[in-house]
Amino acid sequence: MRTYLSFEQPVADIDARIDELRAVAEHGDSPALAEEIAKLEAKSEKALADLYAALTPWQKTQVARVQGRPRCSDYLKGLIADFTPLAGDRYFGEDEAIVGGLGRFDGASVVVIGQEKGHDTESRVRHNFGMARPEGYRKAVRLMELADRFELPVIALVDTAGAFPGVDAEERGQAEAIARSTDACLALGVPNVAVIIGEGGSGGAIAIATANKVLMLEHAIYSVASPEAAASILWRDSSKAQEAATGMKITAQDLFKFGIVDGIVPEPLGGAHRDPEAAVIATGAAIAEALQAMENMSPDQLREARAEKFLAIGRKV
Repeated sequence: MRTYLSFEQPVADIDARIDELRAVAEHGDSPALAEEIAKLEAKSEKALADLYAALTPWQKTQVARVQGRPRCSDYLKGLIADFTPLAGDRYFGEDEAIVGGLGRFDGASVVVIGQEKGHDTESRVRHNFGMARPEGYRKAVRLMELADRFELPVIALVDTAGAFPGVDAEERGQAEAIARSTDACLALGVPNVAVIIGEGGSGGAIAIATANKVLMLEHAIYSVASPEAAASILWRDSSKAQEAATGMKITAQDLFKFGIVDGIVPEPLGGAHRDPEAAVIATGAAIAEALQAMENMSPDQLREARAEKFLAIGRKV
């Protein structure tokens, strides 16, 4: 069953008419009906293209969060062969908000770390909606150290509203765990590529996204706080989230212009949720290109380039 965002109502109306005509056409062969359906399909596609060519930052936020958008698990299935998940941080326990392990990407061994939001109520609760606790970030550090030891590139798939803000997470050292994970990213002597596949929220995202190459899907968002949180802080009114989203410059296009991300991965017409398989394939091609560009760099060169990349952000923005 198709789902439509609020701003997609014109497309929804056309598609509803198409469905009605298809139901009528099932009861008899009518060239006139077939012609009308074809015209409406072309009209629907054009309306969708026009809408997505001029999305506002708030509308992109809605697309980044929409039901059906491919999650970390979809990218693992589509891009990583022989994936073997590794669990636990060797300190406290397992955090299923962060999924990580070993696998093969384009035939080469890699370490993958990703934030999993889940697809339905059960999996969302199990993965805590992609919001990691300290043990999740400590697991990420353990995996990065493993990658460094065995000289394996690291691929990070970022999709989180932010680190879990609960009391239990704070008691176990949330800020320290995020800082150590960020430091582990910077210290890697192997290539690392991060892709913002949906939401990249605050330190919860940067903890695994401090990479040589940071890519973003076309309609993903990447920000220091969610638009709702920013509106609550600035105006004490979360209903001003649309205004906050515009002012925060959270879109892939803005962040590429500022040099904060290194590339934009195009999404299928109407967003990744309309054709998840195509989105996964496009992301895989972008990751392969990024890794290939770094294959001849030494560990010291990788560290220096990574540090310079993030120092330059402070100088330019």
